[in-house]
Amino acid sequence: MSVKAKKHLGQHFLKDENIAKKIADTLSLKGYDDVLEIGPGMGVLTKYLLEKETTTHVVEIDTESVEYLKNNYLHLANRIYEKDFLRYDLNLVFKGKPFAIIGNFPYNISSQIVFKTLEMREQIPEFSGMFQKEVALRICSKEGSKVYGILSVLTQAFYDAEYLFTVPPSVFNPPPKVDSGVLLLKRKENFSLPCDEKLFFRVVKTGFQQRRKTLRNSLKIFNLSDNLKANTIFGQRPEQLSVAQFIELTTLIENNVK
Repeated sequence: MSVKAKKHLGQHFLKDENIAKKIADTLSLKGYDDVLEIGPGMGVLTKYLLEKETTTHVVEIDTESVEYLKNNYLHLANRIYEKDFLRYDLNLVFKGKPFAIIGNFPYNISSQIVFKTLEMREQIPEFSGMFQKEVALRICSKEGSKVYGILSVLTQAFYDAEYLFTVPPSVFNPPPKVDSGVLLLKRKENFSLPCDEKLFFRVVKTGFQQRRKTLRNSLKIFNLSDNLKANTIFGQRPEQLSVAQFIELTTLIENNVK
């Protein structure tokens, strides 16, 4: 029995064993005892994770895949969660303990997976996985790049992001229309920001919503004082600012409000 890939779930099953092993080996396995794989499908990556000293858990929304995994990975059976990762409360599984995330992520929810990881960053020291190549590059890109945006800044505020390698469409069933890219996120040693974190998220998202405008124009919603708007940082466009400068910008706005 094999599982049929479902278009509405964005499934593209990896069939290359070497690449599966290579992805499994990207995690350092330091600082946590548990690894959560998202969307294991027929377990091509799972089998290599199960060889590690950490405990592997999988979350899978596709009933057919869950059935396949239960039949073929018997010792994994009680750690298969038939849930939607984006809506599932992972503390029911991990009880506040740290864990790593890994997977060949469905393209249609890959950005949302990163945002949920950022929400749970206190518990997730490491994250590795396969995305559509352009999304992986965007997450890892630096200021000044055309693809640098909300996802880049918010991720890199808390994690060091490294683009590892490109994967061609031919190693999937069915093959996607684009290349894929594998990246690794390692949480920074000091991952709390020296500014209001909620405000930081708002400033970054608001700035990039009108990325062609200068920050002086795109951040009007924050009722900036004339004195503050005179600061040269507001004459720049969002993609010109590094993560550190966005933190500085948030601090300026925070102090302006008081």
